[in-house]
Amino acid sequence: MNGASRSTVGARVLVALGLWLAIATVLSTLGAWERIRIPMPVVVPALVGILLGVIALNARVRVWVYALDPRWLVALHLVRFVGFLFLVMYQRGELPWAFAVPGGWGDIVVGCTAAVLLVAVLPVRSRTSWRLLLIWNLAGLTDILFVVSTALRLFLSDPPSMSALLRLPLSLLPAFFVPLIIVSHLILFVWLKHHRGDGNSNAFADAPF
Repeated sequence: MNGASRSTVGARVLVALGLWLAIATVLSTLGAWERIRIPMPVVVPALVGILLGVIALNARVRVWVYALDPRWLVALHLVRFVGFLFLVMYQRGELPWAFAVPGGWGDIVVGCTAAVLLVAVLPVRSRTSWRLLLIWNLAGLTDILFVVSTALRLFLSDPPSMSALLRLPLSLLPAFFVPLIIVSHLILFVWLKHHRGDGNSNAFADAPF
């Protein structure tokens, strides 16, 4: 794929992401999640599956994804400073301790280390920086899966305690940001597999997902 084609695909992907975010925001504003009362964490694996399906089935999107600089994928995780909001909402009695405190501090740590990676480690030019990115990616994926599983458990056992996830702004996490975060971790694992600190950190090999 040449530069012009890649730019066209990139623009279409960004438009699609923008539409997705807009739809998720409108549904939250209209109170759709509260009326349906669907456990929001259930939405996450469904959206992750859709994203992975698009990448696997659409060759042009797949090539565009593989051409991403990993710094963009890491930068997405700065949104995990939302962990501070979890802690505030726990103090207000709007979220349970089991979700807000472990999940909040975990997200804060992942967000802070993502910032450190962006400033001091990336792009990957050595085995050391490759290992640091791998460790961060493993820790970040473990944290987000813990957050999702905890949210689902609490939604099923004590739905009122997690009602904040049905409303803005937190409803955008399961409906938009968390699926992207999980998929970005998986994409980074593919990148790490094909780049072993060899100094070439700007593109993926065009390998199957």
